[in-house]
Amino acid sequence: MNRFFICLTYTLSALLLLTITAHSDDWTTLGSDAQRSSWVRTDARISPATVHAPEFQFLWKIQLDNKARGGNALTPPVLLDFLISHRGFRSLAFVGGSSGGVFAMDTDLARMEWERYFAAGSSHSSPDCPGGMTANLTRPTPAAMPSLLGFGARGRRTPAKSGVGKPGEGAVTLAMMNRSRRTPSVAPPPGRTRPAAQRALRGVFLVHALTADGMLHSLYVSNGLDHTPPVKFLPGNANARGLIVVDNVAYVATSNTCGDAGDGVWALDLGTNRVARWESDTGSIQGSAGVAIGPDGTVYATTREGSLVALESKTLRLSGKSPSIRFLSSPLVFDYEGSDHLIALGQDGILHLFKADNLDVALARSPVISQDGSSETALAAWRDTDGTHWIIAPSKDSVSGWKIVVDSGHYRLEKGWESGKMNSPLPPIVINGAVFALSGSSSSGSAKLHALDGITGKPLWDSGDTIGSSAHGLALAAGPSHIYLTTQENAVYSFGFPMEH
Repeated sequence: MNRFFICLTYTLSALLLLTITAHSDDWTTLGSDAQRSSWVRTDARISPATVHAPEFQFLWKIQLDNKARGGNALTPPVLLDFLISHRGFRSLAFVGGSSGGVFAMDTDLARMEWERYFAAGSSHSSPDCPGGMTANLTRPTPAAMPSLLGFGARGRRTPAKSGVGKPGEGAVTLAMMNRSRRTPSVAPPPGRTRPAAQRALRGVFLVHALTADGMLHSLYVSNGLDHTPPVKFLPGNANARGLIVVDNVAYVATSNTCGDAGDGVWALDLGTNRVARWESDTGSIQGSAGVAIGPDGTVYATTREGSLVALESKTLRLSGKSPSIRFLSSPLVFDYEGSDHLIALGQDGILHLFKADNLDVALARSPVISQDGSSETALAAWRDTDGTHWIIAPSKDSVSGWKIVVDSGHYRLEKGWESGKMNSPLPPIVINGAVFALSGSSSSGSAKLHALDGITGKPLWDSGDTIGSSAHGLALAAGPSHIYLTTQENAVYSFGFPMEH
């Protein structure tokens, strides 16, 4: 009987912990969600009103065992904010290395959790075909758009003790019980009902890695061991980007005909191990985030020569195509008044806006925002409390915010603000109305992180000379009250509010 009451006490304590600890949508893939919005809807502590020194600050740096290849170094982190395993409570970040390493870090304690190394690939390396591990890591990501309701959290709240799970068996995970941190001042727009975000228990948590030999590995987040045997996905030494797993299907884009992979989009059904491919006849897939996935599962990609294409899920049959436009950024999917819309930056320096169910004609085009048509990039999107939809776009030397305005059914893109001068800003992210942009290098040759007000563009904070080297491509990710970035010196940095003890 005593044993029964002890077990009951532990069970009730765990349920109470989950009840009082709210949970946020994790940053599971490039751009946070399947739509590549790079938008964290709400955060318990980060906002334009709170991002200032000294409270918001540099927290830690971890140096990883990796060698850069062809300009590639570390992939941006993917996050798991709350894990219960045999080692206790964990908040983890997962990073891939260009020379074949997969690294897991405890983001609360700033220490390595585990690391695993795979073959580095061909010794040949160039900017077009860097070789090694080129694609980001990813966790399974729902096709549904994240909720506009916020869920605040911050990792571990009690000592790292738990009897759940056994060594070598992977993590036993629990569904987080959600509660709203606050009621949004604007209700979600009317329109069709979208599927709920996937928060329920679905077995163990996994992180997926695409290695230089073209094998897709599904690893336990708790220890890095294989959940299932690796599966052949691509030819070896492909230049792959934008790896994402949605509804048990892995997608990735390939460019520059590296390793006999050709240019196109690939899909691997993890239930049957069948591979489908759509081959581009208008040049390489463009944009540093690869493909974007609509909430109905449609796969979108932009090409260099070029077009915005819509592909069916799993089969990758072509279902739509825009007029000929040479694109520079990955597509971004967002909801506007209950309908899916897409936007992408062209090599002409113009933002092109489309409705997802009709790619035949652009709804609107912005004025020229950049004369630099050489550097691939990605956009961010968010919606403020007044209901205004914003697109955040990097250019050669600044970041700008663009409002979507509709008058009598006619769309236009209206410039709201432009930041001060930044050197080669990388794709930005938005957290609770605060825009974070990383200049790839400063006058000293090192990257600098900037925080801006998402409505006015007003500078709020910057990292000064804290970051020790330059950064390249997609580098940013965000978890509750923290920003993470990776640099060319093979280091991971964390900025934010210190953990409360």
